[in-house]
Amino acid sequence: MRRWFSQVRAGMDDRGSGAGAVIIFALLFLSLAAFVIDGGMSISKRERAADIAEQAARYAAQDIDREALYDNEGGPAPINFENCDARVKAFAREMDMTGPDIAATHCVAADVNQVQVQVQLTYSPVFTGMFYGGDVTVRGEAVAENEVG
Repeated sequence: MRRWFSQVRAGMDDRGSGAGAVIIFALLFLSLAAFVIDGGMSISKRERAADIAEQAARYAAQDIDREALYDNEGGPAPINFENCDARVKAFAREMDMTGPDIAATHCVAADVNQVQVQVQLTYSPVFTGMFYGGDVTVRGEAVAENEVG
């Protein structure tokens, strides 16, 4: 029995004892990197959605009623707000957005003085998508007012 115990004890040295710590730290590093990369992508996409919304609102607000502007020189320049949704979707197509995102992009409110636009962007997370299935949708809103000056 002593002989067997001494043989088992001789085989139990420190080889491979650091492998567990290396594996744990590697997994920790990868998970932190995943959240940093995907978090940065989320912030970037939110800013892009807000930027596209601002540009789309400006584009829709540029469609003014020129006859009303010329008839009332120095007065307000009314927006053709009936065309707002069509112009916003046309702008979204120019920005190479996906079909579902273009369909979800629209004018929230529009009148002769201002337009309010909402833009949707969808993206797939790089790392966290493995844990949380599916795409992430972000939205941006902006208002453009028409001012004569």
